[in-house]
Amino acid sequence: MRIEINARNYRVSDRLREIIDKKMEKFSRYFEDDAKAVVTLREVGKDKYAMEITIFFGGNMVRSEVVSDNMYNNIDIALPKIEGQIRKHRTKLGKKIKQTAIDEASIYEPQPAQEKKRELVRTKTLDLKKISVEEALEEMELVDHDFYIFLNEKTGKVNVVYRRTDGNAGLLDLSYAG
Repeated sequence: MRIEINARNYRVSDRLREIIDKKMEKFSRYFEDDAKAVVTLREVGKDKYAMEITIFFGGNMVRSEVVSDNMYNNIDIALPKIEGQIRKHRTKLGKKIKQTAIDEASIYEPQPAQEKKRELVRTKTLDLKKISVEEALEEMELVDHDFYIFLNEKTGKVNVVYRRTDGNAGLLDLSYAG
């Protein structure tokens, strides 16, 4: 597995780089050699640091993002989350991960079972408005949600604007698979 470490507004020490490489290399047992891990480190505020880990493999990906006051703590929080995703979704991921790796013991100690099974508790029906992206951002602020679904007046497709953790906005431009 190839490991790429990127930094934004953050200087990566050699020691941290060495620790990330060592701990990420343990994930090689789950993936074939063509897998790629991208670790992005950034400062997100005064004494707050974010670590985003994305592993690309066989057309799929798993991702974890954590924020804390210490980058060394971040890696110890993010990696068990990634491993949990891999183990939880192993049937969905199928042959895209090494099957023998799942049978082995976990790389990390299992986290206490605090996961509650999600259930659908409410259904809403929405009337999609044909509006611009800018208008959708305004509507999202007006309804005080983290996202807003709309019909893009330029493309005629369903889009979603959402509030990112960095305070900016994102746009999901949906394509329809057949």
